[in-house]
Amino acid sequence: PLRPSRLALTPHCPVMLGSLRGARGFSGALAVFRRSICVSQVRHAYEDTRDATLTPPSIFNDVLGPVMRGPSSSHGAAALRVGRICRDLMGGNVTKALVEYDPNGSLVTTHAGQGSDMGLFGGLLGWDAEEEKLRDFQKHADAAGIEMDIQYVDYGAEHPNTYKMTLWNEEGESREVTALSTGGGMIEVIKIDGCDVMMEGDFHETIARLGSVEAAVELEGWLEKQEDIPPIQVTRVLSSGNGGAAFLQVKTRARLPDSTIDTMAEHAESIRRISPVMPVLGSSDISVPYLTATKMLEYNTGKDLPFWKLAAHYEAARGGITEEEVLANMKKLVTIMRAAVDTGRKGTEYKDRILPCQTLSFEREMNNGGLIPGDIINTIILYVSAIMETKSSMGVIVAAPTAGSAGCLPGAVLAVADTLKKNDDDVAQAMLVAGFIGVLIQEHATFAAEVAGCMAECGAGSGMAAAAITTLGGGTVDQALGASSLALQSSFGMTCDPIANRVEAPCLGKNTIAATNALSCSNMALANFKHLIPLDEVLIAFMEVGQALPDELCCTGRGGLAVTPSAREIEKRLGDKRYDWESGKSKKVAC
Repeated sequence: PLRPSRLALTPHCPVMLGSLRGARGFSGALAVFRRSICVSQVRHAYEDTRDATLTPPSIFNDVLGPVMRGPSSSHGAAALRVGRICRDLMGGNVTKALVEYDPNGSLVTTHAGQGSDMGLFGGLLGWDAEEEKLRDFQKHADAAGIEMDIQYVDYGAEHPNTYKMTLWNEEGESREVTALSTGGGMIEVIKIDGCDVMMEGDFHETIARLGSVEAAVELEGWLEKQEDIPPIQVTRVLSSGNGGAAFLQVKTRARLPDSTIDTMAEHAESIRRISPVMPVLGSSDISVPYLTATKMLEYNTGKDLPFWKLAAHYEAARGGITEEEVLANMKKLVTIMRAAVDTGRKGTEYKDRILPCQTLSFEREMNNGGLIPGDIINTIILYVSAIMETKSSMGVIVAAPTAGSAGCLPGAVLAVADTLKKNDDDVAQAMLVAGFIGVLIQEHATFAAEVAGCMAECGAGSGMAAAAITTLGGGTVDQALGASSLALQSSFGMTCDPIANRVEAPCLGKNTIAATNALSCSNMALANFKHLIPLDEVLIAFMEVGQALPDELCCTGRGGLAVTPSAREIEKRLGDKRYDWESGKSKKVAC
């Protein structure tokens, strides 16, 4: 079985699920990608069989995070991580970058408004995803002197979020890199100079360029005999197959010593160290205890561990850290989530957004009796709105599981926790439960709206939040899984059609609906309502439905609300504010 985010790497899949209906117009190739899921995945997903070469999802890599600024994690944060890798590949300096977006994907219509250009440039400068300067990256783009050329080229991209880049540095070196954004800030570098690679940003990587495959193999043999270096996780000899240069790719959990690099450099044309961009490092011998809800329940038979302990046990095994460290890491994220609520409740300003600050008026009316009484529901709406306005004003948020759905999970869980007088230890435990539900979603479905619409973002967040709220309410593991199943079932078919390519509307409303849906489903589960379909089966159906959505409704800006006359007028009005990469000039105008 193949993880949907990796389908572009496996075009040999012999049996396709579903039809190509809806593969019309510009989106034909995208439709082929989105519907190319092996039947074997559906047939065997319940049995927890999987490709052992794929790294299991991490709560902190794949689900909760990155900590970031910007409208979209799959655009801004992912692009920044790609840019960071490219910067290291070019020795820390890039003088020119040609970026090519394929019209068959989603980035042609979304790269400017949703932060891909911002993220790439920030990464090429070595910034972190929460860097303050990202708020005004255009000014720094002018000052840095990096020439960036963005072109739309049909090169047969098989993934909707494909970045194809050609890079140059001061030494006259050039490299061609192809990378994918697979949802929620996750990335895969799949080609370097025509050679197939697999780089997800979760290792220290050493890339040596040599004159031939034979030279690369010889250097690989020497390296494997060294005893005073960090354990080598993976080595690969890479070649484009045309008799040209070859690469040796080395993955480790710590940097290779300078002395080792110096020796390797004596035999290589060039050598580059690439630092990890993910918070949790990978390993060649990861073994996790479960990757389905069914297997988790089997594991817990006779142990009766609380759900958060089961989640912590999983993440400790995945990351090679202690369960205490897992909980401490989650507490840090909870602190950032709370800060995002507090920032939004104080009021935010930002020129390049389509919605004004509305949280202050909601809280005022809520306190003055101007709203229909809703108690906890109104508190959820308040918190969700606050986080989404922090995001749209380029404040710091936690993608949970994505930036576009960053309000749903934290807003719902924090609002319920405050209403129930829970402390942040309780919240961190509930968030671990949400994180493990996210692991199951990432493993068996997707967080990418470009693949499955907004059900992959707000729908996923709702399923995660429902399990977390049930945990806060004292529910059992079975009740939390049931709540998640109910919430996901009622999220099928959500479209992704943001107005003017700003991830604000209808995203705010969808985050709010997803958060209140989570509360409703949690209470239903606590009252022992029947969810009927087990979570593992819901996730397979979830992915099938997502892939059946027309591509125009999957974050392409080509359908739904995005193409209404009013949306086009808003987009036209904002057009003069975008960065003009052709002239290198900022086109900002006063609001």
